[in-house]
Amino acid sequence: MAGTAWTARSYAAIIGANDRLRMGVIGCGGMATAGHMRPLVREKEALNLEFNSVCDLFDKRADSASELTGAPNKFRDYRKLLDNKDVDYVLVATPEHWHAQISMDAATAGKHIYCEKPMTWNVEQAKKVVAHLNAAKDIKMQVGVQGMSDDSYEAANKYVKDGTIGKVVLAQIDYSRNSREPDYLGTPADPDVKPGVNFDWNAWLGTAPKRPFDPERFFNWRRYWDYSSGIASDLFIHRVTRIIKSLGLTFPQRGVATGGKFGWPEGPGEVPDTMNILLDYPEGLTVQLVSSMANSSTIEHMLRGHKATLTFNNEGFVIKPQRPFNDMQEVTFKKTGSESTVLHHKNLHNAIRLGEALKCPVELGYYGVVASQVGVQSLRKQKYMVWDRTKERIVRA
Repeated sequence: MAGTAWTARSYAAIIGANDRLRMGVIGCGGMATAGHMRPLVREKEALNLEFNSVCDLFDKRADSASELTGAPNKFRDYRKLLDNKDVDYVLVATPEHWHAQISMDAATAGKHIYCEKPMTWNVEQAKKVVAHLNAAKDIKMQVGVQGMSDDSYEAANKYVKDGTIGKVVLAQIDYSRNSREPDYLGTPADPDVKPGVNFDWNAWLGTAPKRPFDPERFFNWRRYWDYSSGIASDLFIHRVTRIIKSLGLTFPQRGVATGGKFGWPEGPGEVPDTMNILLDYPEGLTVQLVSSMANSSTIEHMLRGHKATLTFNNEGFVIKPQRPFNDMQEVTFKKTGSESTVLHHKNLHNAIRLGEALKCPVELGYYGVVASQVGVQSLRKQKYMVWDRTKERIVRA
């Protein structure tokens, strides 16, 4: 399913402040359904939103999405959806290995984009997406790290910049889960899928290595390196983006990762169920990312500064002074946003209609991809990895 060379950036209509936005959904699986379509359907009148088209390579999913949203148009080939001039913006909720190509094709077709995280799981593809979207100046692309619609991280950055917490030397954050089954994000296979009848397996593979149809790989693609980076690209991307935003970071200087299939060594899949990443940034601090799929106990999410410690919580954050180096009073920040896909879509709508700044633009998405992929390459190569800022690539130390 190679990308089409459209000449139709003119497809993009000028959207007024009160105009209804017409949405297309590309990829109608679990996250698209539970994380996007259901909550957006409940809010569609308040958002002035209309579902126009849905697309999935598995017909059953497209049928279900059409019934759920009321979208009148169904497609298997995403390029046909992009040809529909009545679609203003698209949700890209496919497996990770398709994010970059579909997003670039959507921009070329004149569609605004909400792309599920990660923006892509490959650094070279991420660079191409950033260049492509910067060239398409009239196209808005929101990367689906919905935690960026929680205003805690923008607010934290103000306290970092004004020196309230002093020189930050360490940031720590985690994303851990536990499972009753020996797996990572397992999804039962649907017996109704029939390649060549109601599902196009070859199109689903795209540029990934060619393999015979395997329902385990289709339904549990997050477990396999061909389509995902597991914990790093599925979970850490949420956490590291928060730290990057809070501290005003861009690219790491170097990084190292540890981990493996410790919880269920004989379980299905390839990616680790336990992973930890340490990233050193040129600003002179370390970012620590902790995760296990076999134990859900958390660590505090905090920025450790010489003068004070900023600790994130469910209400926002608290800043406590490091005495005797600081005699400031404790600061409490109450957030107004939240980690919400609906708020994240609303921010994109306001960017399209009103020119509002995006909460997670492609540049921020790129920084998160690099951070997670430094860890992935370190783990897979068992080496310390370095970010080559000149050539924008990950190399061995």
